[in-house]
Formats: sequence, C-alpha cells, structure tokens
Amino acid sequence: MATPSMEDYIEQIYLQLEAKGEARVSDVAEALSVLPSSVTKMAQRLHREDYVIYERYRGLELTEKGLKFGEKLVRRHDLLEQFLRIIGVEEHNIYGDVEGIEHHLSWNAMDRITDLVAAMKDDTEFVRKLKERQDF
Repeated sequence: MATPSMEDYIEQIYLQLEAKGEARVSDVAEALSVLPSSVTKMAQRLHREDYVIYERYRGLELTEKGLKFGEKLVRRHDLLEQFLRIIGVEEHNIYGDVEGIEHHLSWNAMDRITDLVAAMKDDTEFVRKLKERQDF
C-alpha cells in the first residue's frame, strides 16, 4: 500500500508525463520542493514496489500499475478541488486544503464525495441555496 509521500511522487510523475511526455528527476524535485536526491531515493522505492521504472540518468516512467494509480490520484485531487469550489471554499484556499485532506480520506469516502459532486452538479437549485447561506 502506498504511503501519502509515495502518492505525492506518483501523482507528480503522472502529471509530468501528461504535460511534458517525460518525467525528469529535476522536474519532479522542483514541483515537490524537494532535493533531486530525495526523488531518486523515492524512485528507487517506487521501482521496487512496481509503480515506476527507474534507471539511473534516465527519466522516470510509470509501470501499468503506476499509470492506473497515478490517474486515480489525479482524479481524486481534481474531484476534491471541484467539491471545495462547489461548496464555496475561497479559491486561494483550495489547493492547500486539497493537499491537506486528500491522503486522509478513504477511497470509500472519495466514492461518496464523487456521488455528492455529481448530485450537486445536477441540482443547481441546491447549489444556489448553499451559496445563499454563505452570503449571510
């Protein structure tokens, strides 16, 4: 089972691959505000756990397991951002709030939040009433 730290690295590698077609140690380090040596150490661990293909002096690649998990992590992050926006959390707080809660929710809780976001998107009247309450 992946730790929150492992999840952060897998998510960032996934995002780098999606955006640039490659994930370099230096880019992942910069995005996570860590040293390149920390990325290398984690990449080696993720390689042992079959999430990442790691070879020295080469970019990082995700295995099939890593790709599936990375996509799931990115969806979780995006869904939590949507949820917080819908319920009216101030935009400047959203990223930090998501980072603070995403590793502490069960996948079951995420499934329920997914259902809730879908229901709220369908029920614009509910969202309108929610926003009215925030204006008090």
